[in-house]
Order: sequence, then structure tokens, then C-alpha cells
Amino acid sequence: MSEATLNAIKDNPDDFAVQISDQIESFIVSVTEVAKGDDPDSAIPYLLLELSQLLLAGGRLGAHEDFVPVDRYEPDTGPEPDVDEMRLKLATLLDPVDVYSEVFDPYEPRTAPVACRISDALADVITDLRHGMAHYSEGRVSEALWWWQFSYLSNWGPTASAALRALQSLVAHVRLDTPLDALDGLDTDSEADEDDSALEKEAGAVMAAEIGVPLGMQPDGRRS
Repeated sequence: MSEATLNAIKDNPDDFAVQISDQIESFIVSVTEVAKGDDPDSAIPYLLLELSQLLLAGGRLGAHEDFVPVDRYEPDTGPEPDVDEMRLKLATLLDPVDVYSEVFDPYEPRTAPVACRISDALADVITDLRHGMAHYSEGRVSEALWWWQFSYLSNWGPTASAALRALQSLVAHVRLDTPLDALDGLDTDSEADEDDSALEKEAGAVMAAEIGVPLGMQPDGRRS
């Protein structure tokens, strides 16, 4: 695709590819800003909002007919940008409520829940999105749409949905004034190093201080 054709697509705000790429780029930029930790009190509600908006784009991709890339083989996009620094910053920012329990396939019977991390989920989602954005920036629009659609169905969609559910649950615990239950050693490591009751108490304090205030809650749990 020529640069002129790509510019023509980008200049049309009603074009499907433009709308999807704008939503994806906005998510990447927003999460990168959150990871800087400049406004930790608003991190969880802001991530809830950003993931909700991203999954709207994902829903549109999932509902769309299959995209077919122009090239038979995927062009090389070069080395993937490192997300480890962002992952660690998010883990620090979200501690001690970073770990949550997730069932990967709700239609698979008797699937045992596993421990996951919101920080890992966000970093994995951004890795997938950046890969497609590399194609889009080079004018390979059909390749970008194919990748975003495929990876939405296979990876970043389920991952983002699980993280969204965890964030929504955290916000709900604060808004409905329902403290977290005992975490029972929930961790992605094989052995828990934290005392359950102490971790639960710390998590509750973090939620009240960092989530409740941005949502209009008073320190005693009342709405302002």
C-alpha cells in the first residue's frame, strides 16, 4: 500500500481501520502513562475505563468478518519492544491487589482457577497491540487488522477481559463497601510468602485509599 493510500485512510475518521487503530493507540499511550505512577490514586479506576474502551474495539473486531491479509506470509516487524519495565512498574503500582484468580475457559468443565497478575495481563495485551500497530504504521492495514482480530480471539481479548473483571471487582468491593475475603495464599508463585490476614488487611487499605477517594468515597467508607 502506498503512503498516499495510507494517508487517505488515516484522513477518513469514519474508516473502520482508523477507528480501531485510534482506540488501540489511545490504550497503549494511556497505560504507559499510568505505569509512570504519577497518579497512583486513580490508577485502578483509570485502567478499568481504558480496558473497557479497548474491549469495545475488540468486540468490533470479533464481530467483523474475517480479515484476509494481502501478503501470504507475515512481513517481519523487527524486534518486539521490551515491556518488562512497564510490567514491573505496574506490578509495583498495583501491589498488593495485582494478583487475581481466573478461569481461562468458562466453557471447559471443572476448570480449576489459576492465579494471574493484572500487570502481566496489561503487558501481554500491549505486546499484541504493538505488533499490529507496527504493521499499521508501515501501511500494511489489512495485515494489522488481521493480526488484531486474530490475537483478540486467541490472546489479548481473553486476557484483557480477565483483567477487566478483576479491576471491576476491586472497584465494586469499594463502592459496595464489601471487604475482600481472605486471599488464602493466592499468588502466581508456587508458595505464598505473605501472611494471608496481613495481606488481606493491606489490600483492603490500599483499595480504600487509592480507589475509594477517586470514586468519591470518604475515608470512613461513605460517599461524598
